[in-house]
Amino acid sequence: MKLTLVMAVTADGIIARDSTEFVDWTGKADKQYFVKVTKAAGVMIMGSKTFDTIGNVLPDRKNVVITTNQSRVSNHKDLVYTDQSPAEILQRLKDEGYTSATLIGGSIINTLFMEQGLVDEVHLTMVPRLFGRGLSLFKRDLDVKMELLDVSTLEKDCLLLKYRIVHPE
Repeated sequence: MKLTLVMAVTADGIIARDSTEFVDWTGKADKQYFVKVTKAAGVMIMGSKTFDTIGNVLPDRKNVVITTNQSRVSNHKDLVYTDQSPAEILQRLKDEGYTSATLIGGSIINTLFMEQGLVDEVHLTMVPRLFGRGLSLFKRDLDVKMELLDVSTLEKDCLLLKYRIVHPE
């Protein structure tokens, strides 16, 4: 199971000003890339705050929302609420026939998967904005080595950086 973390960040490494901010500052090309890569994977994994910020199920891909709130249930075919561990989520998806998934935040969920060594690639859209403070990509200290796979320009002044995680031997 290949897991790709897909996030947009400001030039100072911020993913949002706060946990309720709808990410509308990234530009059209970033949104198109996000749709393309998440639909290709077939699955998006996110925390409940991220899902609530998006506000609805994104179509044509499974939306897996990690929550400890047992009252959250879904009858939508593309929405799953779960309190499973990151490894259990990926195993369940593999058992269902998925070969890849995307991790789309927020910082707490990103940290859980990264700390457990479950992320294979990181795709960052670097947006030419500075927020000064806000939510970072991760919630806690990490020391993860990455190898640059590709750098491309999504649109004027906006870069797409693709990295492969170098897992310890």
